Amino acid sequence: MVERMREIVATLLSAIARRLSPWWSAGSARVRASLAPALAAARGRYQKLERRERILVQIAGALVTLFVLFNLVYLPIQDTLGGLGDRVLERQHDAVEVARMMRTYQRLRIDLATMRSRTVAASGGFSLFSVVEQALTRAPGKDRIGSLTPADKTIPGGMTQYTVEVKLNALSLPQIVDTLYGFSALNVPVTVSTLHIMRRSQDSHTFDVEMTCVALGRSG
Repeated sequence: MVERMREIVATLLSAIARRLSPWWSAGSARVRASLAPALAAARGRYQKLERRERILVQIAGALVTLFVLFNLVYLPIQDTLGGLGDRVLERQHDAVEVARMMRTYQRLRIDLATMRSRTVAASGGFSLFSVVEQALTRAPGKDRIGSLTPADKTIPGGMTQYTVEVKLNALSLPQIVDTLYGFSALNVPVTVSTLHIMRRSQDSHTFDVEMTCVALGRSG
């Protein structure tokens, strides 16, 4: 991209030079005519110099020419090209940032759609407590239920979080698996957000289980 900018600048400079060529030729002719006497005198004095002095004058003239070209031609062009390069890099950075933001937006949109697909209609008729109780009655059985504690709260975005804290007593490992499978097979999107399994001291083959069941409800 920077090389392309250099080519464009070179083309512009060439076009400017062609347009200024007639004016430059006329102006330089007048300058040469006015400076001709001084140049002739300088040339005469130069011819009278010794060979070593002529070499020193030539070196000084070359250094002055390089200094003028470097400061009046090279540096301005480099500054112009450098500014263009910086702007190109800035635009490239902006394009990368926009692409990153678009990817983030797409990911969030997918996450939102997934979340909405795993929500229930928030209405007075829905009860996560009843859903959980019925599931636990089927497996591991009503006699294994120690306690069920419901808690609902409103969260940002017009959503309602339904929560039930569950305590189950004296479950075997197969019963724990059946209980978790029963929640995953529900037609209501219920998530087990926390799960604690503790071995019972009275019977090393059974466990007490504490879990939190969560469902999200949306308005409308």
